[in-house]
Amino acid sequence: MSFSSNRIYRMQNPIQNYAWGSKDALQNMYGIANPDGKPQAEIWMGAHPNGCSSLIDETSGATLRLDTFIAQNPAAVLGDAQANFGALPYLFKVLAAAEPLSIQVHPDKASAEIGFAAENTAGVALSAAHRNFKDPNHKPELVYALTPYRAMNGFREFDEIVSLIRDLKLPALQTEMDAFCEQPNSETLRVLFGASLRLQGDARRDTVASLLSVAKQRQQQTAFAEVLRLAEFYPEDMGLFAPLLLNVITLQPGDAMFLYARTPHAYLQGIGLEAMASSDNVLRAGLTPKHMDIDALLANVDFVAKPAAELPMLPMVLGPVSDYPIPVTDFSFSLVDLANEPLESETATALILFCMDGRAVINSGEDTLTLQAGESCFVPAAAGGFNVSGSGKLVQIGSR
Repeated sequence: MSFSSNRIYRMQNPIQNYAWGSKDALQNMYGIANPDGKPQAEIWMGAHPNGCSSLIDETSGATLRLDTFIAQNPAAVLGDAQANFGALPYLFKVLAAAEPLSIQVHPDKASAEIGFAAENTAGVALSAAHRNFKDPNHKPELVYALTPYRAMNGFREFDEIVSLIRDLKLPALQTEMDAFCEQPNSETLRVLFGASLRLQGDARRDTVASLLSVAKQRQQQTAFAEVLRLAEFYPEDMGLFAPLLLNVITLQPGDAMFLYARTPHAYLQGIGLEAMASSDNVLRAGLTPKHMDIDALLANVDFVAKPAAELPMLPMVLGPVSDYPIPVTDFSFSLVDLANEPLESETATALILFCMDGRAVINSGEDTLTLQAGESCFVPAAAGGFNVSGSGKLVQIGSR
């Protein structure tokens, strides 16, 4: 069976069963079965080797991996993305977090290339637990909330951090906290952040115990309430200090925010859509039993404040289309409000269309696909265009 680069195809997408995932959220929202009762953390849509989608031929029922399909005719399938990136440059996910993810940082493009090459030269296996750089790419992200979505993103404004930690008595970190409160700047924050993550043994246990004692007294404050919530999952992890340093935010359904490279962040609970550059590079900074390379982490963090009021991202709205102003070219994210009147669209790059809710009918050439909520299709660049009708909302992912 030959898959043509000028036709559209329904996608069959892998589910990642990470421990923090929900066992019922995807079933409740999109009717996705979970017969084994495993945590279903993420649905991946794309050609990443750690979770590659397949395409389905509606007539024969045959399937073909998306990376294989692209390799057969990259220029026709990818269009502008082939010329600009040489590969499908984005990955799209549905993420369902029942428990907090690790605090993490993604390197920028230059650092990822250097780190990836260095670990290859050193002979570090890609699957090694202590591997820092899984590929040579950056991983900027957009998250769009489908339910109330708790997260941490970027360092608080420095005066906020001072107000939260000034009266803390944490002997193992007292020198670094006092230095920051006296001179709140990027360097004293770097030293404090690094020192908190390096604590081990009795020093860490005593610090966490003291922090939790204060958090119980000050739990009317959002930051300390978050410390207590996270302690239910990671009772002795120094990542519990992070809510005092990082913005804690709850996105309401329909809200979105962007997560830049070199910025600490963590998803804490909720269901959302996530669009990103096609990468799996993660440097961890707490709330995890996994490997943390503190030196590599600190070298890949910008110790600058990101005011919480600036975190939500607002779209540019033109009729039924809401386009989010992504500050990178690897991916785009648009939301289409569907009505019965067909909307015409042209494309010079490969697209993924995802039915967020309702029902979408996609017509391209002689192909007609009907997507129910939670289903997606792949539109090769050579298809040239399509029209869509239906009800609900359709997400369109491409490159810029």
